Amino acid sequence: MPFESHLQPLELPEQDISSFLFNRKDRPFPEDRVIFQDADSNSSFTFGELRALSAEFAKGLQSLYDFRKGDVLGLFSPNSIDTPAITLGALWAGVIVSPANPGYTVNELAYQLKDSGAKAIVTQLTTIDTVRKACAKVGLPEDRILLLGEARDQTGRFKHWSSVRNISGTSRYNKANISPKKDLAFLVYSSGTTGTPKGVELTHYNLTSNILQLNAGEYGNLTWDGSGTSGDIPLPRKGSGGDKILACLPFFHIYGLTTSILLPMYSGVKIIVLPKFEIEKFCRLIQDHGITYIYVVPPMCLLLSKHPCVERYDLSSIRMTNSGAAPLTRELVEAVFRRTGIKVKQAYGLSEASPTCISQPWADWATSIGSIGKLFPNMQAKFCAMPGSGEEHDSSSKATEVAQGRTGELYLKGPNIFRGYHNKPEETKGCLDDEGWFRTGDVGHIDEHGDIYITDRVKELIKYKGFQVAPAELEGHLVDHDLIDDVAVVGVESQELGTEVPRAYVVRKGGKKAVEEGDGERIVQWLNGRVANHKKLRGGVRFVDAVPKSASGKILRRILKEEARKEYAELEKEGRLRAKL
Repeated sequence: MPFESHLQPLELPEQDISSFLFNRKDRPFPEDRVIFQDADSNSSFTFGELRALSAEFAKGLQSLYDFRKGDVLGLFSPNSIDTPAITLGALWAGVIVSPANPGYTVNELAYQLKDSGAKAIVTQLTTIDTVRKACAKVGLPEDRILLLGEARDQTGRFKHWSSVRNISGTSRYNKANISPKKDLAFLVYSSGTTGTPKGVELTHYNLTSNILQLNAGEYGNLTWDGSGTSGDIPLPRKGSGGDKILACLPFFHIYGLTTSILLPMYSGVKIIVLPKFEIEKFCRLIQDHGITYIYVVPPMCLLLSKHPCVERYDLSSIRMTNSGAAPLTRELVEAVFRRTGIKVKQAYGLSEASPTCISQPWADWATSIGSIGKLFPNMQAKFCAMPGSGEEHDSSSKATEVAQGRTGELYLKGPNIFRGYHNKPEETKGCLDDEGWFRTGDVGHIDEHGDIYITDRVKELIKYKGFQVAPAELEGHLVDHDLIDDVAVVGVESQELGTEVPRAYVVRKGGKKAVEEGDGERIVQWLNGRVANHKKLRGGVRFVDAVPKSASGKILRRILKEEARKEYAELEKEGRLRAKL
Protein backbone atom coordinates (compact mmCIF):
# COMPACT_ATOMS: atom_id res chain seq x y z
CA MET A 1 0.00 0.00 0.00
CA PRO A 2 1.21 3.56 -0.67
CA PHE A 3 2.29 5.45 2.43
CA GLU A 4 1.24 8.94 3.50
CA SER A 5 2.68 11.79 5.53
CA HIS A 6 2.76 11.66 9.32
CA LEU A 7 1.72 15.33 9.25
CA GLN A 8 -1.94 16.31 9.34
CA PRO A 9 -3.45 17.08 5.90
CA LEU A 10 -3.56 20.78 5.07
CA GLU A 11 -6.47 22.80 3.80
CA LEU A 12 -5.35 23.83 0.33
CA PRO A 13 -7.26 26.80 -1.09
CA GLU A 14 -7.91 26.96 -4.81
CA GLN A 15 -6.47 30.43 -5.43
CA ASP A 16 -4.11 31.95 -7.93
CA ILE A 17 -0.68 32.79 -6.50
CA SER A 18 -1.20 36.55 -6.43
CA SER A 19 -4.46 36.33 -4.48
CA PHE A 20 -3.01 33.65 -2.22
CA LEU A 21 -0.07 35.86 -1.22
CA PHE A 22 -1.51 39.37 -1.30
CA ASN A 23 -5.12 38.90 -0.17
CA ARG A 24 -4.51 36.81 2.94
CA LYS A 25 -6.52 37.55 6.05
CA ASP A 26 -4.14 35.60 8.31
CA ARG A 27 -0.85 37.33 7.35
CA PRO A 28 1.16 37.56 10.61
CA PHE A 29 3.63 40.28 9.56
CA PRO A 30 3.06 43.96 8.72
CA GLU A 31 2.87 45.67 5.31
CA ASP A 32 6.18 47.46 5.91
CA ARG A 33 8.08 44.24 6.59
CA VAL A 34 11.22 44.14 4.39
CA ILE A 35 11.16 40.84 2.52
CA PHE A 36 14.02 41.24 0.01
CA GLN A 37 17.30 43.09 0.52
CA ASP A 38 20.15 43.27 -1.97
CA ALA A 39 23.41 41.89 -0.56
CA ASP A 40 25.56 44.47 -2.36
CA SER A 41 23.58 47.73 -2.46
CA ASN A 42 21.32 47.14 0.57
CA SER A 43 18.35 48.38 -1.48
CA SER A 44 15.18 46.58 -0.44
CA PHE A 45 11.48 45.93 -1.01
CA THR A 46 8.77 45.64 1.63
CA PHE A 47 5.72 43.41 1.28
CA GLY A 48 3.52 46.44 0.58
CA GLU A 49 5.89 47.80 -2.06
CA LEU A 50 5.96 44.44 -3.82
CA ARG A 51 2.16 44.31 -3.89
CA ALA A 52 2.00 47.74 -5.56
CA LEU A 53 4.93 47.23 -7.93
CA SER A 54 3.74 43.85 -9.17
CA ALA A 55 0.28 45.24 -10.00
CA GLU A 56 1.82 48.22 -11.84
CA PHE A 57 4.09 45.96 -13.87
CA ALA A 58 1.18 43.64 -14.67
CA LYS A 59 -0.90 46.51 -16.01
CA GLY A 60 2.10 47.72 -18.00
CA LEU A 61 2.44 44.32 -19.68
CA GLN A 62 -1.24 44.43 -20.57
CA SER A 63 -1.20 48.04 -21.75
CA LEU A 64 2.13 48.36 -23.57
CA TYR A 65 2.63 44.82 -24.86
CA ASP A 66 -0.91 43.47 -25.06
CA PHE A 67 -0.15 40.55 -22.75
CA ARG A 68 -3.11 38.28 -22.05
CA LYS A 69 -3.72 35.29 -19.83
CA GLY A 70 -1.66 32.33 -21.04
CA ASP A 71 1.06 34.40 -22.74
CA VAL A 72 4.64 33.61 -21.72
CA LEU A 73 7.27 35.98 -20.29
CA GLY A 74 10.89 34.82 -20.40
CA LEU A 75 13.27 35.71 -17.57
CA PHE A 76 17.03 35.54 -18.14
CA SER A 77 18.99 37.01 -15.25
CA PRO A 78 21.23 36.38 -12.27
CA ASN A 79 19.50 36.80 -8.90
CA SER A 80 18.07 40.28 -8.36
CA ILE A 81 15.68 41.85 -5.87
CA ASP A 82 13.72 42.99 -8.95
CA THR A 83 12.87 39.38 -9.82
CA PRO A 84 10.05 38.92 -7.24
CA ALA A 85 8.06 41.97 -8.41
CA ILE A 86 8.45 41.02 -12.07
CA THR A 87 7.45 37.42 -11.38
CA LEU A 88 4.46 38.29 -9.21
CA GLY A 89 3.37 41.00 -11.65
CA ALA A 90 3.33 38.56 -14.53
CA LEU A 91 1.31 36.08 -12.45
CA TRP A 92 -1.19 38.86 -11.50
CA ALA A 93 -1.87 39.31 -15.22
CA GLY A 94 -2.25 35.55 -15.79
CA VAL A 95 1.07 35.48 -17.67
CA ILE A 96 3.19 32.33 -17.49
CA VAL A 97 6.78 32.91 -16.31
CA SER A 98 9.53 30.88 -17.97
CA PRO A 99 12.90 31.49 -16.26
CA ALA A 100 16.11 30.46 -18.02
CA ASN A 101 19.67 29.91 -16.85
CA PRO A 102 21.64 33.16 -17.50
CA GLY A 103 24.63 30.98 -18.32
CA TYR A 104 22.88 29.62 -21.42
CA THR A 105 24.44 30.04 -24.84
CA VAL A 106 22.55 31.80 -27.61
CA ASN A 107 21.30 28.50 -29.03
CA GLU A 108 20.20 27.17 -25.64
CA LEU A 109 18.23 30.33 -24.87
CA ALA A 110 16.76 30.41 -28.38
CA TYR A 111 15.52 26.85 -27.90
CA GLN A 112 13.67 27.77 -24.70
CA LEU A 113 12.22 30.98 -26.17
CA LYS A 114 10.90 29.08 -29.17
CA ASP A 115 9.66 26.04 -27.26
CA SER A 116 7.89 28.13 -24.61
CA GLY A 117 6.47 30.63 -27.11
CA ALA A 118 7.75 33.59 -25.07
CA LYS A 119 6.20 36.91 -26.07
CA ALA A 120 8.89 39.02 -24.33
CA ILE A 121 11.94 38.54 -22.13
CA VAL A 122 13.42 40.37 -19.14
CA THR A 123 17.19 40.41 -18.69
CA GLN A 124 20.11 42.54 -17.45
CA LEU A 125 22.61 44.64 -19.40
CA THR A 126 25.32 42.09 -18.58
CA THR A 127 23.47 39.43 -20.59
CA ILE A 128 21.89 41.63 -23.26
CA ASP A 129 24.10 40.41 -26.13
CA THR A 130 23.07 36.78 -25.65
CA VAL A 131 19.41 37.78 -25.43
CA ARG A 132 19.53 39.94 -28.55
CA LYS A 133 21.09 37.16 -30.61
CA ALA A 134 18.67 34.53 -29.26
CA CYS A 135 15.68 36.77 -29.95
CA ALA A 136 16.94 37.36 -33.50
CA LYS A 137 17.11 33.59 -34.06
CA VAL A 138 13.47 33.09 -33.04
CA GLY A 139 12.06 36.30 -34.54
CA LEU A 140 11.31 38.10 -31.26
CA PRO A 141 11.55 41.89 -31.83
CA GLU A 142 14.08 43.85 -29.77
CA ASP A 143 11.34 46.07 -28.34
CA ARG A 144 10.21 42.94 -26.48
CA ILE A 145 13.47 42.88 -24.50
CA LEU A 146 13.10 44.49 -21.05
CA LEU A 147 15.73 45.21 -18.43
CA LEU A 148 15.95 44.65 -14.68
CA GLY A 149 18.66 45.53 -12.18
CA GLU A 150 20.30 48.85 -11.31
CA ALA A 151 21.97 49.40 -14.71
CA ARG A 152 19.91 51.21 -17.35
CA ASP A 153 20.36 51.30 -21.11
CA GLN A 154 21.76 54.77 -21.78
CA THR A 155 20.69 54.64 -25.42
CA GLY A 156 17.04 54.22 -24.43
CA ARG A 157 16.75 51.23 -26.72
CA PHE A 158 15.66 48.80 -24.01
CA LYS A 159 12.97 49.76 -21.51
CA HIS A 160 13.53 49.10 -17.81
CA TRP A 161 10.85 47.00 -16.09
CA SER A 162 10.12 49.79 -13.60
CA SER A 163 8.88 51.99 -16.45
CA VAL A 164 6.57 49.27 -17.80
CA ARG A 165 3.29 50.59 -16.48
CA ASN A 166 -0.14 51.65 -17.68
CA ILE A 167 0.47 55.24 -18.78
CA SER A 168 -2.79 55.49 -20.75
CA GLY A 169 -4.77 56.23 -17.62
CA THR A 170 -7.43 53.70 -18.55
CA SER A 171 -8.84 51.51 -15.81
CA ARG A 172 -9.73 48.58 -18.02
CA TYR A 173 -6.69 46.51 -17.10
CA ASN A 174 -7.65 44.15 -14.31
CA LYS A 175 -6.29 41.12 -12.55
CA ALA A 176 -6.68 38.00 -14.67
CA ASN A 177 -9.44 35.54 -13.93
CA ILE A 178 -7.41 32.41 -13.25
CA SER A 179 -8.46 28.78 -12.84
CA PRO A 180 -5.81 27.66 -10.29
CA LYS A 181 -5.83 23.94 -11.12
CA LYS A 182 -5.79 24.43 -14.89
CA ASP A 183 -3.87 27.62 -15.64
CA LEU A 184 -0.08 27.57 -15.67
CA ALA A 185 2.01 29.83 -13.47
CA PHE A 186 5.47 28.65 -14.51
CA LEU A 187 7.06 26.84 -17.40
CA VAL A 188 10.42 25.77 -15.99
CA TYR A 189 12.91 23.76 -17.97
CA SER A 190 14.69 20.67 -16.72
CA SER A 191 18.45 20.80 -16.55
CA GLY A 192 18.74 18.57 -19.59
CA THR A 193 20.97 16.00 -17.88
CA THR A 194 19.69 13.30 -20.25
CA GLY A 195 19.09 15.30 -23.41
CA THR A 196 17.10 18.30 -24.64
CA PRO A 197 15.55 20.26 -21.75
CA LYS A 198 11.83 19.68 -21.20
CA GLY A 199 9.35 22.38 -20.22
CA VAL A 200 7.69 21.44 -16.93
CA GLU A 201 4.15 22.82 -16.66
CA LEU A 202 3.32 24.02 -13.14
CA THR A 203 -0.10 25.41 -12.27
CA HIS A 204 -1.00 28.08 -9.71
CA TYR A 205 -2.48 25.36 -7.50
CA ASN A 206 0.74 23.32 -7.73
CA LEU A 207 2.70 26.25 -6.31
CA THR A 208 0.28 27.47 -3.65
CA SER A 209 0.05 23.88 -2.41
CA ASN A 210 3.80 23.54 -2.25
CA ILE A 211 4.20 26.85 -0.41
CA LEU A 212 1.92 25.53 2.33
CA GLN A 213 3.63 22.12 2.30
CA LEU A 214 7.07 23.77 2.61
CA ASN A 215 5.85 25.95 5.44
CA ALA A 216 4.47 22.90 7.27
CA GLY A 217 7.72 21.03 6.59
CA GLU A 218 9.67 23.60 8.62
CA TYR A 219 7.60 22.62 11.69
CA GLY A 220 7.21 26.24 12.85
CA ASN A 221 10.95 26.78 13.20
CA LEU A 222 11.44 29.34 10.42
CA THR A 223 9.62 32.57 11.32
CA TRP A 224 9.59 36.27 10.51
CA ASP A 225 9.84 37.22 14.20
CA GLY A 226 12.23 34.48 15.33
CA SER A 227 9.70 32.83 17.64
CA GLY A 228 10.03 29.13 16.75
CA THR A 229 12.55 26.36 17.32
CA SER A 230 12.95 22.61 17.91
CA GLY A 231 14.91 20.61 20.45
CA ASP A 232 18.21 22.23 21.42
CA ILE A 233 18.43 24.46 18.32
CA PRO A 234 18.66 28.07 19.59
CA LEU A 235 16.29 30.82 18.53
CA PRO A 236 17.65 33.66 16.37
CA ARG A 237 19.73 36.12 18.38
CA LYS A 238 17.76 38.77 20.26
CA GLY A 239 17.29 41.97 18.32
CA SER A 240 18.21 40.29 15.02
CA GLY A 241 14.78 40.82 13.44
CA GLY A 242 13.84 37.17 13.17
CA ASP A 243 15.09 34.54 10.77
CA LYS A 244 17.13 35.64 7.76
CA ILE A 245 17.84 33.56 4.68
CA LEU A 246 20.77 34.09 2.34
CA ALA A 247 19.36 33.49 -1.14
CA CYS A 248 22.31 31.90 -2.90
CA LEU A 249 20.32 29.45 -5.02
CA PRO A 250 19.51 30.70 -8.54
CA PHE A 251 16.03 32.18 -8.86
CA PHE A 252 15.72 30.71 -12.35
CA HIS A 253 15.68 27.21 -10.84
CA ILE A 254 12.45 26.00 -9.25
CA TYR A 255 14.28 25.19 -5.98
CA GLY A 256 15.36 28.82 -5.57
CA LEU A 257 12.17 30.25 -7.06
CA THR A 258 9.82 28.52 -4.62
CA THR A 259 11.94 28.56 -1.46
CA SER A 260 13.53 32.00 -1.85
CA ILE A 261 10.83 34.06 -3.62
CA LEU A 262 7.37 32.59 -3.08
CA LEU A 263 7.72 31.05 0.39
CA PRO A 264 9.19 34.24 1.97
CA MET A 265 6.26 36.22 0.58
CA TYR A 266 4.05 33.89 2.60
CA SER A 267 6.17 33.51 5.75
CA GLY A 268 7.60 37.06 5.94
CA VAL A 269 11.12 35.75 6.55
CA LYS A 270 13.73 38.24 5.30
CA ILE A 271 15.80 37.32 2.26
CA ILE A 272 19.29 38.67 1.56
CA VAL A 273 19.69 38.32 -2.21
CA LEU A 274 23.09 37.16 -3.46
CA PRO A 275 23.43 37.61 -7.25
CA LYS A 276 25.98 34.83 -7.60
CA PHE A 277 27.43 32.25 -5.24
CA GLU A 278 31.07 32.74 -4.28
CA ILE A 279 32.27 30.90 -1.18
CA GLU A 280 34.16 33.77 0.49
CA LYS A 281 31.40 36.31 -0.10
CA PHE A 282 28.87 33.73 1.03
CA CYS A 283 30.69 33.30 4.36
CA ARG A 284 31.17 37.06 4.83
CA LEU A 285 27.45 37.76 4.29
CA ILE A 286 26.48 35.08 6.82
CA GLN A 287 28.71 36.77 9.36
CA ASP A 288 27.74 40.38 8.55
CA HIS A 289 23.96 39.83 8.34
CA GLY A 290 23.58 37.19 11.03
CA ILE A 291 22.05 34.74 8.55
CA THR A 292 20.09 32.00 10.32
CA TYR A 293 19.05 29.66 7.49
CA ILE A 294 20.29 28.72 4.03
CA TYR A 295 18.99 26.56 1.21
CA VAL A 296 22.04 24.88 -0.32
CA VAL A 297 23.10 22.16 -2.74
CA PRO A 298 25.77 19.47 -2.14
CA PRO A 299 28.65 21.35 -3.88
CA MET A 300 28.18 24.18 -1.35
CA CYS A 301 28.38 21.67 1.51
CA LEU A 302 31.55 20.29 -0.02
CA LEU A 303 33.10 23.77 0.01
CA LEU A 304 32.05 24.31 3.63
CA SER A 305 33.81 21.09 4.55
CA LYS A 306 37.04 21.73 2.65
CA HIS A 307 37.60 25.35 1.48
CA PRO A 308 40.32 27.18 3.48
CA CYS A 309 38.47 30.53 3.62
CA VAL A 310 35.62 29.11 5.71
CA GLU A 311 37.65 29.18 8.92
CA ARG A 312 38.13 32.96 8.67
CA TYR A 313 34.45 33.74 9.30
CA ASP A 314 31.99 33.45 12.17
CA LEU A 315 29.14 31.28 10.90
CA SER A 316 27.60 30.61 14.31
CA SER A 317 24.36 32.51 13.56
CA ILE A 318 23.29 29.65 11.27
CA ARG A 319 20.52 27.67 12.96
CA MET A 320 19.96 25.17 10.14
CA THR A 321 20.69 24.55 6.48
CA ASN A 322 18.60 22.63 3.98
CA SER A 323 20.33 20.69 1.21
CA GLY A 324 18.50 19.56 -1.90
CA ALA A 325 18.85 18.87 -5.65
CA ALA A 326 21.08 15.79 -5.19
CA PRO A 327 21.73 13.18 -2.46
CA LEU A 328 24.01 14.23 0.39
CA THR A 329 26.03 11.53 2.09
CA ARG A 330 26.40 10.94 5.82
CA GLU A 331 30.15 11.53 5.48
CA LEU A 332 29.66 15.03 4.08
CA VAL A 333 26.99 16.06 6.62
CA GLU A 334 29.28 14.98 9.45
CA ALA A 335 32.32 16.68 7.87
CA VAL A 336 30.47 20.02 7.63
CA PHE A 337 29.30 19.81 11.24
CA ARG A 338 32.72 18.80 12.58
CA ARG A 339 34.41 21.72 10.86
CA THR A 340 31.85 24.52 11.17
CA GLY A 341 29.18 23.46 13.65
CA ILE A 342 26.59 23.97 10.91
CA LYS A 343 23.67 21.54 10.99
CA VAL A 344 22.52 20.22 7.61
CA LYS A 345 19.16 18.60 7.01
CA GLN A 346 18.15 17.17 3.68
CA ALA A 347 15.11 17.58 1.49
CA TYR A 348 14.03 16.06 -1.79
CA GLY A 349 12.27 17.57 -4.73
CA LEU A 350 12.01 17.78 -8.49
CA SER A 351 10.88 20.43 -10.94
CA GLU A 352 7.87 18.19 -11.54
CA ALA A 353 6.90 18.46 -7.83
CA SER A 354 7.05 22.28 -7.59
CA PRO A 355 9.67 21.20 -6.24
CA THR A 356 9.84 19.93 -2.64
CA CYS A 357 7.91 16.92 -1.35
CA ILE A 358 10.10 15.31 1.34
CA SER A 359 12.18 16.92 4.09
CA GLN A 360 13.92 16.09 7.34
CA PRO A 361 12.36 17.67 10.43
CA TRP A 362 14.79 20.05 12.14
CA ALA A 363 14.92 17.87 15.25
CA ASP A 364 15.91 14.81 13.18
CA TRP A 365 18.89 16.29 11.37
CA ALA A 366 21.40 14.29 13.46
CA THR A 367 19.36 11.14 14.06
CA SER A 368 18.57 10.26 10.45
CA ILE A 369 21.67 11.54 8.64
CA GLY A 370 21.69 10.33 5.05
CA SER A 371 17.89 10.36 4.89
CA ILE A 372 15.98 12.95 2.88
CA GLY A 373 13.38 12.94 5.63
CA LYS A 374 9.65 12.41 5.73
CA LEU A 375 6.86 12.91 3.21
CA PHE A 376 5.07 16.26 3.08
CA PRO A 377 1.36 16.52 3.97
CA ASN A 378 -1.31 15.84 1.32
CA MET A 379 1.02 13.48 -0.53
CA GLN A 380 1.28 9.75 -1.17
CA ALA A 381 4.39 7.79 -2.14
CA LYS A 382 5.41 4.25 -2.98
CA PHE A 383 8.53 2.38 -4.04
CA CYS A 384 8.15 0.08 -7.04
CA ALA A 385 10.22 -2.63 -8.63
CA MET A 386 12.66 -1.64 -11.34
CA PRO A 387 13.31 -3.58 -14.55
CA GLY A 388 16.13 -5.98 -13.89
CA SER A 389 15.90 -5.73 -10.11
CA GLY A 390 14.43 -9.20 -9.74
CA GLU A 391 10.89 -7.93 -9.11
CA GLU A 392 8.17 -8.87 -11.57
CA HIS A 393 6.09 -6.38 -13.54
CA ASP A 394 2.58 -7.36 -14.51
CA SER A 395 1.42 -7.59 -18.09
CA SER A 396 -0.27 -4.19 -18.01
CA SER A 397 3.19 -2.69 -17.31
CA LYS A 398 1.93 -1.22 -14.05
CA ALA A 399 4.71 -1.04 -11.51
CA THR A 400 4.79 -3.62 -8.72
CA GLU A 401 5.13 -2.08 -5.29
CA VAL A 402 7.96 -3.43 -3.12
CA ALA A 403 7.81 -4.04 0.62
CA GLN A 404 8.91 -1.48 3.20
CA GLY A 405 12.69 -1.42 3.46
CA ARG A 406 13.18 -2.87 -0.02
CA THR A 407 14.88 -0.81 -2.70
CA GLY A 408 12.74 0.45 -5.56
CA GLU A 409 11.88 3.41 -7.74
CA LEU A 410 10.05 6.27 -6.04
CA TYR A 411 6.55 7.21 -7.24
CA LEU A 412 4.75 10.32 -5.94
CA LYS A 413 1.21 11.66 -5.96
CA GLY A 414 -0.11 14.96 -4.64
CA PRO A 415 -1.42 18.48 -5.35
CA ASN A 416 2.05 19.79 -6.18
CA ILE A 417 2.72 17.29 -9.00
CA PHE A 418 3.02 18.97 -12.39
CA ARG A 419 0.47 18.98 -15.19
CA GLY A 420 2.79 17.52 -17.81
CA TYR A 421 5.73 18.25 -20.13
CA HIS A 422 5.16 21.13 -22.54
CA ASN A 423 4.32 19.87 -26.03
CA LYS A 424 5.57 16.38 -25.12
CA PRO A 425 2.51 14.15 -24.56
CA GLU A 426 4.43 10.90 -25.01
CA GLU A 427 7.08 11.83 -22.46
CA THR A 428 4.34 12.93 -20.08
CA LYS A 429 2.56 9.59 -20.54
CA GLY A 430 5.82 7.76 -19.83
CA CYS A 431 6.08 9.12 -16.29
CA LEU A 432 2.64 10.39 -15.23
CA ASP A 433 -0.28 7.94 -15.20
CA ASP A 434 -4.03 8.54 -15.30
CA GLU A 435 -4.29 8.22 -11.52
CA GLY A 436 -1.77 11.02 -10.96
CA TRP A 437 1.22 8.87 -9.97
CA PHE A 438 4.53 10.40 -11.06
CA ARG A 439 7.46 8.09 -11.73
CA THR A 440 10.49 10.02 -10.44
CA GLY A 441 13.35 7.91 -11.79
CA ASP A 442 14.98 8.01 -8.34
CA VAL A 443 15.94 4.86 -6.45
CA GLY A 444 15.64 4.36 -2.69
CA HIS A 445 13.60 2.96 0.18
CA ILE A 446 11.60 3.89 3.30
CA ASP A 447 12.52 2.56 6.73
CA GLU A 448 10.37 1.60 9.72
CA HIS A 449 10.47 5.18 11.07
CA GLY A 450 9.06 6.69 7.88
CA ASP A 451 12.43 8.12 6.86
CA ILE A 452 13.07 8.00 3.13
CA TYR A 453 16.46 7.35 1.54
CA ILE A 454 17.43 8.08 -2.06
CA THR A 455 20.47 6.20 -3.29
CA ASP A 456 20.62 7.08 -7.00
CA ARG A 457 18.89 7.54 -10.33
CA VAL A 458 17.48 4.54 -12.22
CA LYS A 459 19.30 5.56 -15.40
CA GLU A 460 22.59 6.19 -13.57
CA LEU A 461 22.88 2.86 -11.75
CA ILE A 462 25.93 0.91 -12.84
CA LYS A 463 25.24 -2.71 -13.79
CA TYR A 464 28.26 -4.86 -12.91
CA LYS A 465 27.59 -8.49 -13.91
CA GLY A 466 23.95 -8.12 -12.94
CA PHE A 467 24.68 -6.35 -9.66
CA GLN A 468 23.48 -2.76 -9.26
CA VAL A 469 26.04 -0.21 -8.08
CA ALA A 470 24.90 3.26 -6.95
CA PRO A 471 27.38 5.97 -7.99
CA ALA A 472 26.28 8.26 -5.15
CA GLU A 473 27.26 5.64 -2.56
CA LEU A 474 30.80 5.40 -3.91
CA GLU A 475 31.05 9.20 -4.17
CA GLY A 476 30.02 9.42 -0.52
CA HIS A 477 33.02 7.31 0.46
CA LEU A 478 35.48 8.95 -1.91
CA VAL A 479 34.77 12.55 -0.93
CA ASP A 480 36.12 11.63 2.53
CA HIS A 481 39.57 10.81 1.07
CA ASP A 482 42.35 13.28 1.93
CA LEU A 483 43.46 13.61 -1.71
CA ILE A 484 39.98 14.39 -3.08
CA ASP A 485 38.25 17.77 -3.34
CA ASP A 486 35.37 16.54 -5.52
CA VAL A 487 34.42 13.35 -7.35
CA ALA A 488 31.91 11.74 -9.69
CA VAL A 489 31.48 8.03 -10.40
CA VAL A 490 30.08 6.64 -13.64
CA GLY A 491 29.84 3.25 -15.31
CA VAL A 492 32.22 2.56 -18.23
CA GLU A 493 32.36 -0.45 -20.51
CA SER A 494 35.07 -3.06 -19.95
CA GLN A 495 35.75 -5.28 -22.95
CA GLU A 496 37.89 -7.54 -20.80
CA LEU A 497 35.12 -8.20 -18.27
CA GLY A 498 32.19 -7.85 -20.66
CA THR A 499 30.30 -5.54 -18.32
CA GLU A 500 30.05 -2.03 -16.97
CA VAL A 501 32.52 -1.15 -14.22
CA PRO A 502 32.68 1.86 -11.86
CA ARG A 503 35.18 4.63 -12.66
CA ALA A 504 35.91 7.70 -10.52
CA TYR A 505 36.55 11.14 -12.01
CA VAL A 506 38.49 12.97 -9.30
CA VAL A 507 39.32 16.62 -8.64
CA ARG A 508 42.55 16.25 -6.70
CA LYS A 509 43.31 18.52 -3.78
CA GLY A 510 45.68 21.12 -5.21
CA GLY A 511 44.50 20.56 -8.79
CA LYS A 512 45.74 18.31 -11.59
CA LYS A 513 49.26 19.74 -11.28
CA ALA A 514 49.48 18.22 -7.81
CA VAL A 515 48.79 14.68 -9.07
CA GLU A 516 51.64 12.35 -8.19
CA GLU A 517 52.45 8.93 -9.58
CA GLY A 518 50.42 6.30 -7.78
CA ASP A 519 47.68 8.67 -6.56
CA GLY A 520 45.06 6.93 -8.64
CA GLU A 521 46.03 3.47 -7.43
CA ARG A 522 46.09 4.66 -3.81
CA ILE A 523 42.52 5.94 -4.17
CA VAL A 524 41.39 2.69 -5.82
CA GLN A 525 42.88 0.53 -3.09
CA TRP A 526 41.48 2.78 -0.35
CA LEU A 527 37.93 2.52 -1.68
CA ASN A 528 38.16 -1.18 -2.55
CA GLY A 529 38.89 -1.89 1.10
CA ARG A 530 35.61 -0.26 2.11
CA VAL A 531 33.06 -1.71 -0.32
CA ALA A 532 31.70 -5.04 -1.52
CA ASN A 533 33.43 -6.84 -4.38
CA HIS A 534 30.99 -5.72 -7.09
CA LYS A 535 31.42 -2.04 -6.11
CA LYS A 536 35.20 -1.89 -6.59
CA LEU A 537 36.68 0.77 -8.88
CA ARG A 538 37.54 -1.60 -11.70
CA GLY A 539 37.36 1.32 -14.13
CA GLY A 540 40.13 3.12 -12.28
CA VAL A 541 40.52 6.84 -11.62
CA ARG A 542 40.74 9.80 -14.00
CA PHE A 543 41.90 13.17 -12.68
CA VAL A 544 39.94 16.18 -13.93
CA ASP A 545 39.94 19.95 -13.35
CA ALA A 546 36.26 20.00 -12.37
CA VAL A 547 33.25 17.70 -12.12
CA PRO A 548 30.59 18.88 -14.59
CA LYS A 549 27.43 19.94 -12.76
CA SER A 550 24.13 21.62 -13.52
CA ALA A 551 23.13 24.95 -11.98
CA SER A 552 21.28 23.09 -9.23
CA GLY A 553 24.34 21.03 -8.30
CA LYS A 554 23.48 17.75 -10.01
CA ILE A 555 26.43 15.87 -11.47
CA LEU A 556 26.18 15.73 -15.26
CA ARG A 557 27.23 12.12 -15.58
CA ARG A 558 26.26 11.96 -19.25
CA ILE A 559 29.20 14.28 -20.05
CA LEU A 560 31.66 11.99 -18.27
CA LYS A 561 30.14 8.90 -19.87
CA GLU A 562 30.51 10.51 -23.29
CA GLU A 563 34.19 11.23 -22.55
CA ALA A 564 34.62 7.58 -21.55
CA ARG A 565 32.95 6.43 -24.77
CA LYS A 566 35.30 8.61 -26.83
CA GLU A 567 38.29 7.23 -24.96
CA TYR A 568 37.01 3.69 -25.51
CA ALA A 569 36.55 4.32 -29.25
CA GLU A 570 40.02 5.84 -29.60
CA LEU A 571 41.72 2.95 -27.82
CA GLU A 572 39.76 0.48 -29.92
CA LYS A 573 40.80 2.30 -33.09
CA GLU A 574 44.45 2.18 -32.07
CA GLY A 575 44.25 -1.49 -31.10
CA ARG A 576 45.30 -0.73 -27.52
CA LEU A 577 42.01 -1.43 -25.81
CA ARG A 578 42.67 -4.86 -24.34
CA ALA A 579 46.12 -3.91 -23.09
CA LYS A 580 44.76 -0.74 -21.47
CA LEU A 581 41.95 -2.47 -19.60
